[in-house]
Amino acid sequence: MNPHSKGSGPNSGPSRHSSFHGRPQRPGGFSHARPSFHGGSKPSFGGKPGFHSGPRPFRGSGGRPPFRGGNRGKHPNPGVNINPARFVSKAIVSATPAPAYVPKNAFADFVIDARLKAAVTAKNYVTPTPIQDQSIPHILAGKDIVGIANTGTGKTAAFLIPLINKVLGKPTEKVMIMVPTRELAQQIEEEFRGFTRGMTLRAVCAVGGASIVNQMKSLSYRPNFVIGTPGRLRDLIDRNKLNLGEYATVVLDEADRMLDMGFIADMKFMLAKMSPNRHTLFFSATMSPEIQALIHHFLKNPVMVSVKTGETAANVDQDVVRVPFGADKVDVLCALLRQPGFGKVLIFGRTKHGVERLARTLCTKGFKAESIHGNKSQPQRQRALKLFKEHHSQILVATDVAARGLDIVGVSHVINFDLPASYEDYVHRIGRTGRAGLKGKALTFV
Repeated sequence: MNPHSKGSGPNSGPSRHSSFHGRPQRPGGFSHARPSFHGGSKPSFGGKPGFHSGPRPFRGSGGRPPFRGGNRGKHPNPGVNINPARFVSKAIVSATPAPAYVPKNAFADFVIDARLKAAVTAKNYVTPTPIQDQSIPHILAGKDIVGIANTGTGKTAAFLIPLINKVLGKPTEKVMIMVPTRELAQQIEEEFRGFTRGMTLRAVCAVGGASIVNQMKSLSYRPNFVIGTPGRLRDLIDRNKLNLGEYATVVLDEADRMLDMGFIADMKFMLAKMSPNRHTLFFSATMSPEIQALIHHFLKNPVMVSVKTGETAANVDQDVVRVPFGADKVDVLCALLRQPGFGKVLIFGRTKHGVERLARTLCTKGFKAESIHGNKSQPQRQRALKLFKEHHSQILVATDVAARGLDIVGVSHVINFDLPASYEDYVHRIGRTGRAGLKGKALTFV
């Protein structure tokens, strides 16, 4: 059965006029922390002192304004002004649950190539998710799309299935897929292979950290699909190995994240060099003024598909872990990880060095932990992800490079060991759990 997202529930917690202020941590983010609020005499969890299941007053360090958003990179310790009450939201459990989404289509109903339909059936895809149900018919019809959806809602299949069908019907068609991170590009390539097994279609994954020579060689075979990050795609264009004029179809996935990461100039440059009659598919989790401007400039009468129902998933239990005065955050974390139920844990840290140090420290304390961050080579990052996905390691410690797009099955917990830079980053971090309709838990150290 194709995985479904439960959607999102309303944000809980008190007014944003509450404020929170913590002391900046040492580089690495896990030396002794001194929160400016109450905690128990020892770390404890599940409603005991030091771990609270509901909002409570937060004592600030006095006088500074509450978090207002848009301050990325302007504070020595990003995220310290986010009100911790926003990290508390119990998963919605109701005796009378909201009516399930009723799709208008089944995968068997889509008019697509028989080979592709067989591949979809082999993956046990029967009922489309909302973004798939509402997007696929329009993409098959050749219309531009703007898809706004929460993470984990099946966007990749929503554009891959109709575009693979398009190329099967017209083998000279070439498709460009732009994404913000290497891991997302590789994930899309993996899903592409699952849909095209036994077919003659080719795809090249063009990302940094991997051999550009090998990528140039692969491009010489004229693949139907190029999946890449803006920086590496721009390098290939500058080397005259990629002719954008040949691409009449483009997908911009996680467009808001690409803007956040400073790729706006590269995105505009590449879109301007493509055919003015191109077919453009645009997916984003948010709709900012910058996103609206891009849509207005580069898309033609797009169909708007919005299945986003809230900020965070309704089936993710969110809570905070309060570090008592004088306690070591790592000791608190280890005590937490030894609790029952912490089967597959994704931990987010703020810096590359801090993430690496934390992973090594956890290993010395008997945990099976891996790390991914920008200082690791692409093969090292792929190996760490593979070990985590295949249950050879219990813990993956990551910087925000892993916060978007990754679909890792069965993550039981997301732990924000260091505070995110913004609430939007928090939303995308915790979106790694509670996927495909499963219940997840998100814990944030404060």
